[in-house]
Amino acid sequence: MPDSTMAAHKVQRAIRTLFAIQLISMGAMEMSGPFWPVHLRSLGASGLWFGFAGIAVYVGPMLGIMLTSAFWGRIGDRYGHKPMMVRALLGLAVTQLALAFSSDIATILLLRFLQGSCAGFIAPAQAYGVRIESPMRRARLFALLQVSTNVGSLLGAVAGGVILDTASFFWINAVAALLCALCALAVMSLLPTVPTAQAVVPQAGVQQPHLASPWRSTPVLGLLCVMGILLIARMLTQTPFSLYVTSVFGAANSLVGLCYGVLALGFVASASAWARYFEGKALGEVLVRLTGIVSTCAALMLVAGLTRHIAVFAAMYLAWGVLLGATTPVLMALVSRAAASHQQGHVLGVAQSASQASSIAGIALGVGFSQVFGLESIYFFVALFYALAAAAILLLRRTCSPSPP
Repeated sequence: MPDSTMAAHKVQRAIRTLFAIQLISMGAMEMSGPFWPVHLRSLGASGLWFGFAGIAVYVGPMLGIMLTSAFWGRIGDRYGHKPMMVRALLGLAVTQLALAFSSDIATILLLRFLQGSCAGFIAPAQAYGVRIESPMRRARLFALLQVSTNVGSLLGAVAGGVILDTASFFWINAVAALLCALCALAVMSLLPTVPTAQAVVPQAGVQQPHLASPWRSTPVLGLLCVMGILLIARMLTQTPFSLYVTSVFGAANSLVGLCYGVLALGFVASASAWARYFEGKALGEVLVRLTGIVSTCAALMLVAGLTRHIAVFAAMYLAWGVLLGATTPVLMALVSRAAASHQQGHVLGVAQSASQASSIAGIALGVGFSQVFGLESIYFFVALFYALAAAAILLLRRTCSPSPP
């Protein structure tokens, strides 16, 4: 249940403020994202140590988030999600400042893991938004927050490149620390405090169904499995992408960046429209339409793997981005809808952990498939995973359908 004490205009103002804070904080974190390998090389990393560090510097934060999101979600359910957002942003600020002064590679890798473990802003931001937004608009909420993450990532990478061209890597992390600290202050001062959804203490001999585990008699687990398969499919191309585009199409770096960017462009342009499209629809109807969308993604990836024309490939990526706007935000809204109000932080934290685990698995499988079967095969594996996701959605729909009398 949303917080009924807040007027509608205050809710919308809080959602817009949350959007801006997430955009700035995610942009701050992504300023260093593309440039860690360059920084690690400048610190003397080479050979196998450079290969390990180049992977660990990205996987470390994901692993930290995966291991701790459910715990922080439970704390948020008990004490409020606004304090959890402040805690996450201060954690980001402190670790980014420490990274600015770190020149030892092992220390950097440890700090990156701690950054994920003590931070994790997205899950409490989602849980906070759920507490104030109408249940009928949750798909739009999750779409809006994911758009802020994508736009922040794009702008952050550009800003990081500008800083690195004019100053040193130190200033990327220092500016990111300052921005995260300012975002923490904005959360404390601009976002209203929302009471927690306290569970009702059960009376003796009376069973309280809303206290049941969110994993029983709900589609939450099945939805998380579907979302995991979709994220694996999405992340399979993360590492091989630039090598694929340059080797298959002979494209310049500018075209590589353009093809990668149109994916995010398609998502940003379509996510809110998809959210409005799915609003108010029953679970079964949403799953039927998602099956068609995911099957179309499989077809697009087959075309992307078969074409040898860069324009066709870029068009497939744009269309893929448009369809991705109908997947994760909608599934997250279904997960949130299926969970009790007092379990939102826990369930969304578990969803965040599952997302990170799936992303790690997708990156690892993408590297493995491209090395074993060749770069040219990677998009056929993406199509295969989308086909598996479509089958999983159909199975989930069959499981969730009411049994005939």
